[in-house]
Parts: sequence; C-alpha cells; structure tokens
Amino acid sequence: MHFSFPSPGRPLPSVDHLLVVAPKACFGPRARGARALTQLLGKELAALAMELGREAAPGLLGGTATSRTAAGKRLTVGALPDEPSRHAAASRAEGIRKVTAAAHLPANGSSAVLLVLDDAAHALAAANAIGRALPTFTSKSAAKTGGKLAIHCVLRDGRPVALDAHTRDVVARAREAAHLVDTPPTELDPAAFAAAAKRLLRPLRTVTVREITGDALLRAKLGGIHAVGRCARSAPRLLIATAGGRRGPHIALVGKGVTYDTGGLHLKSRGHMETMKSDMGGAAAVLGAFAVLARKAPCRLSLLLCLAENAIGPAAYKPDDVLTMHSGKTVEINNTDAEGRLLLADGCSYAARVLKADVVLDAATLTGAQGVATGDLHAAVVANDDEVEQALLAAGRDTGDLCWALPCVPEFYRSEFTSPIADMRNSVKSRSNAQVSCAAEFVHWHLDGQKARWGHVDLASPSFRGDRGTGFGVALLDAAVRRLAAR
Repeated sequence: MHFSFPSPGRPLPSVDHLLVVAPKACFGPRARGARALTQLLGKELAALAMELGREAAPGLLGGTATSRTAAGKRLTVGALPDEPSRHAAASRAEGIRKVTAAAHLPANGSSAVLLVLDDAAHALAAANAIGRALPTFTSKSAAKTGGKLAIHCVLRDGRPVALDAHTRDVVARAREAAHLVDTPPTELDPAAFAAAAKRLLRPLRTVTVREITGDALLRAKLGGIHAVGRCARSAPRLLIATAGGRRGPHIALVGKGVTYDTGGLHLKSRGHMETMKSDMGGAAAVLGAFAVLARKAPCRLSLLLCLAENAIGPAAYKPDDVLTMHSGKTVEINNTDAEGRLLLADGCSYAARVLKADVVLDAATLTGAQGVATGDLHAAVVANDDEVEQALLAAGRDTGDLCWALPCVPEFYRSEFTSPIADMRNSVKSRSNAQVSCAAEFVHWHLDGQKARWGHVDLASPSFRGDRGTGFGVALLDAAVRRLAAR
C-alpha cells in the first residue's frame, strides 16, 4: 500500500474506505471534535461519523464501528480511550494500530485515515502506528498491493497538523525494517541483507560503507561474529557505515543481524525454530534509524550491522569451544543458541575501540525472557549511564516505541557466566536470575576499559508480533540519538 501525506488543510479525497480515529469524547453530544469532523467531512458524513463513534466501544485499547455511506463507500470510526494509562504512550499509538488493523482497509483500493489528535507532538507516533498496522511483505499468489492511503491529522479544534519530511521518513524506514524482518530467510541471508542495506544507504551522499567479510573477520579480531556464521553458505560479515561531521558526540548504532537462527548445534526444536527469520530485527531497526538520521546527521554517526546465519554443519562452532573476542576476552561456549550476544559483543567492542564512539546503542532480539519481563509492547532497556537510559525511555514515550528500564549491575550478574577455563561462558548458570539483564551484561562486559556510554535495547517481542515484523526501534533510536546529540 502506498502512503501519502497531503498538505495540511486540504479536503479529504473521495475514497473507497475512510477511517476516522479519535478519542471517544470527540463523538459525545457536545464533543469538541465535532467541529473538526464537520469542517473536513461535510455535515452529512460528519453526522454519520459521530453516530458510529457513539456506537463504538473503545474498551481499553479502542474499538471500531463501520457503515456504508450514501455513496456506497465504507466509513469506519475508531474510538480510542479518552485517557491512556500512565505507562502507555500519550499518543495512544497501540490503540491507533489496533483500530487501523481492525478496519481492514483495502489492499488494492483507495483509503484515507483522519487522525484527530490531542497534541501535534503525537503525529509521528500516530502515523507510525498506522504504518505498523499495514505490513508490506506478501508472497500470496492472489495478493494485490496497489492500494493508496492518504493520512490526514488534525487537532480537536480542526486545526490541521503537518506531517513533516522527518515524520514521513521515519514511517517509511520503519515499514522497510518490518519488510526485511518478514522476508524469508533464504531470500535474506547475510549477503542479501548487506546488499539491501547498501541500496537503502546509497542515495545518502554523505554516507560511506564498508564490509568485513568471512575470514577477514578473524584478521580484524572479530571472533564472535565469525564463529556464529562461519559454516553458513553466506559468509558472516560486519557492515560499517558512517555519516555526519565532527560536531557533537560520536554515536554508534549496533544491530544484531542473525538472519536465521537454528540454535546451532544446540538445535531448536519444532515450534521454536519457526519465526527465527525475525532474529535480525535489531539490525533492521538500527539500519532504518541510521538512514533517517543520516539525511541531516545531528552528530557523527556510525552504523554496525553484525550479520550471520546461525547454521549447522561440519564447520559449526561447538559447545566447549573457546572463542577470542574483539575485546580480547575469551568465551567458553556452553550454549550455541546464545549466539546473538557474541555478535553484539564484537560489534560494540569494535565501535568503542576502533571507531572510538562516545555512545554505543545496540538493538537486538536477544532474549525470549524480554517478553516475560516487559511484555509484547515495551522493549527492555539496560544502560550503564543514566542519561542514555533516560534518553531511550523518553524517546519511547514520544514515539510509541515504548521501553522499560531493567537493572544494570555487573557485580550481581557476571558470576552467572563463570568458566573454569576462559574469562566467561556465553550463557548463564541460573535462568531465573534476571536473564535479560544478564544477557545485556555479557555484551557490556566486552566494553571494559572503554569510556563509551552504552545502552542496550532488547526488542525481541515488540519487533515481531502476530508473526509479523513491526519496524519497532526505528523511531525509538532516531529520537534517542537526537536527544543525546542535543545535550
């Protein structure tokens, strides 16, 4: 579906399906939203929208009601709760996503969404939520994807809200990230992911890109990335992109890009290996965020995509192997299915030691425990610096890519990785002791001796919901970097 963002104040086009999304109070007998609806829809259509809005039961996340108009078109109203709870986004982004998905906008027709907002600052989160509700990838033989969707935003008093170029870019990049996550793994191996990243970044003239591939990883001391991907048909690699000048801090975005995770020799069982094409959701998120930021970089930026397929074969890394990581630390392998942290540890170390980044932000589908700890809609954040942590949390509230902070206490968690023969093992002794924080601490450990401030985003559940990529993390990381660059 092709998105468009008409200029503010333009009349809504005649479309096959119109979706009006607003807080429930906008449809009351003395509703402030009535003026906006009448101005934009005309008296007759606005009256029908008000009637449907009163019928729709918002519940906790929003509800819909649909009718045919006099012209035979469809009109759906999505009524949202008037007051979101204190740990949800003020924009009601998840409610907007829910009612948009429930409206079943036609994939091959013309549609429009009219968003009635409480605050113009909610426009990015609201538009991104619509993008999240309408994924792009399909291999269905009968699928038709020529649909067009126009997104209009107004405040309750009818004043139009502009969706600026930055907002449009964030929405587009988030949808591209979701598309990458949804792509079948044989079509998106490490080489194909790197090629897709280069295509995306090529139009950005200030961006430079290079790759370290295959056995060259060993020469660059990237033993973790090499080990995880060395037996796959497509060689593992570290893709490095840079943008921006010398002003402000140097911020590096590091993404876990396991394009398929079999579990390695600790092979996943049936029911657990399916959907592991999504194990590159972190790399997709940092790629999308970097592409947005690099158009007008607020500071010096680096992107590191740690790409590998965790395959099995004669050359696979084994339990009991000892790897030497980029940090110089040694890791005894006790779980080949705890592979993502090996990639991230190398990528974060490289960002701090070689690229000399001041701030390292990593994103990864790192643990299944993240969903247990913070749920499907809040990513888990672990950071060694309060300013970095607060930047991520505030960015989450602003963009609808919600986050929740978990403890960063090295002295509590490093003993979980004790090895008799190496500096550490790669998986914990106790799976009931703060698994998300422990996994993050494994990565943090490889920054020992460096001054870089570090923040980790475990987005395992938010980035892949209902067997679909969501593009989660693009808006979050873009907003967090802008906050950190401005300080």
